[in-house]
Amino acid sequence: MRAVARGVRAARVAQGWSLETLAARSGVSKGMLVHIEQGRTNPSIGTLCRLTDALGTTLSRLVETSELPLARVVRAGEGACLWRSEHSPGRGVLLVGSEPPSSLEMWDWTMYEGDSYGGESHIPGTRETVSVLRGSLEIQVAGESIVLHRGDSAVFAADRTHTYRHTGKGELHFVLAVAQPHVAARALDGSV
Repeated sequence: MRAVARGVRAARVAQGWSLETLAARSGVSKGMLVHIEQGRTNPSIGTLCRLTDALGTTLSRLVETSELPLARVVRAGEGACLWRSEHSPGRGVLLVGSEPPSSLEMWDWTMYEGDSYGGESHIPGTRETVSVLRGSLEIQVAGESIVLHRGDSAVFAADRTHTYRHTGKGELHFVLAVAQPHVAARALDGSV
């Protein structure tokens, strides 16, 4: 939470924006922004995505704890856990991400029976690539359903509502890459 708090505040200040301005541009309430910047809440992935879109940055940059070296290494266990299941040990961990102008995030997801995650629409042109390492995964995108089993992979348009759901027994383990288009292009088309 501290890294997110520092990252949101630093990005907002770098833009020269007040809390009110960021709230208006992101659709996240001023009260929630205060809680985030003070490290008093763990915001949802959807909330963080709305903030990154408004700020023109990436999720990985918001949770980054230091300046970027020439090469950034994230050791096992150092990823940022940004989703936890309410009823199992399931979790979604942001492993690493690239910087603007283009953004690529690598995620490691583990889910158990009954787990699901509803992803909000990303910015236009965003694609997600999923590869199932263990178990069965159902992906629902804009009313269509795709079921993937161990060894299966898929890529889909993530600029619409989508859901990940565990459909089998035991543990589901999959990796996910989120590719967002050029940040400057978002500003030009008015989506920021």
